[in-house]
Amino acid sequence: MASLKIDFLGMHFPNPFMLASAPPTRNAEMIKRAFNAGWGGVVTKTISLSPSRDVQPRLHPLQHSNRNIGMENIELISRMTVEEWQKDLAIIKTDFPERPLWASIMAGTKREDWQKLVGFVEETGIDALEINVSCPHGMPGRGMGAYIGQHPELTGQVVAWVKQVAKIPVIVKLTPNVTDIGLIANAAKENGADAIAAINTVSGIVGVDLNSLSPLPSVNGITAYGGYSGPGIKPIALRCIAQIIKASGLPVSGMGGITNWTDAGEFLAMGSGTVQVGTAVMWKGFRIIDELTTGLIDYLDKKGFPDLISLIGSGLNNVVEFSELTTSKKMIATVDKTCNSCLLCVTACADGGYQAIQGHNKGIVTIDSGRCDGCGLCVMVCPKKSIRMVPY
Repeated sequence: MASLKIDFLGMHFPNPFMLASAPPTRNAEMIKRAFNAGWGGVVTKTISLSPSRDVQPRLHPLQHSNRNIGMENIELISRMTVEEWQKDLAIIKTDFPERPLWASIMAGTKREDWQKLVGFVEETGIDALEINVSCPHGMPGRGMGAYIGQHPELTGQVVAWVKQVAKIPVIVKLTPNVTDIGLIANAAKENGADAIAAINTVSGIVGVDLNSLSPLPSVNGITAYGGYSGPGIKPIALRCIAQIIKASGLPVSGMGGITNWTDAGEFLAMGSGTVQVGTAVMWKGFRIIDELTTGLIDYLDKKGFPDLISLIGSGLNNVVEFSELTTSKKMIATVDKTCNSCLLCVTACADGGYQAIQGHNKGIVTIDSGRCDGCGLCVMVCPKKSIRMVPY
């Protein structure tokens, strides 16, 4: 059986799965339950010198076909004081001394605030600091969160302040709401960051109630820009991780839309050393760790990989500049006997493709290889997976 053990910045993880800084890590009681369930590591809810106050409601789903495909939240950072967190962190480390525990911290643009926070949490015995310069809502208006992380100079300055006093690894959590995340990662690296965590949520508005005309989640009829998370942001996260590693070379703890073990495998293949999960835990609970670890072990065994090292970063070199992609090898679509004649591919190709697919009497579908341009649209819409791309 393949091993899921992994080392990250000198910390030993029994598996790569971490709880991201989010509601499931809001206090010692929840974090201890997560460790008992089998999670490899945990990042606390973000700690600051000034606890927050939340609005109600603050969560709203994005649904498709009655299934949640994402979620917006306007929840802020921890409501607990630094003193309360000091007690909780010490308790957790006493009960789980071998399990990596990272403290997420946040302050504004004052050096003394960041350095006070570092001192307060380090004395509890935590294993690493995760600097939150990426929260997209609530905090930027106070000169915190993404207000800092969207500017390379401010990001670098904060990292430098923290590194002046920190005795443990410093991981910088970045926002995807920037033009060039590699530029921000390099600013963190140049000022001493040990690793990057990415990505935080994507700034957005999840929807509008067309009866009340109130954007969602509605707080007495109004809302604010929130953080969108869940399966829908996975492509953004994978792109950001590739850009960060290629630009900076720093280790990355990846997150953003991880819902199952296959998602986690993709993040690892793209170079993540650990993976963090938040929204999926809120929807399904701590016990999803069982299917995450079992699925990943089975995959490694089938691939003949003895451990995670064989997987981590294995797909990164296959991400290239567009100019390096070839146009000399033509691919076309072909349909097999499992086709159920739903004709969705016919409509898609006629109105969104190259008019290469025809539906005939008795529901027979044929593809004109001369007209097929190999775009892959038909493969995407086929509910039976009866169409595949082949060399031509």
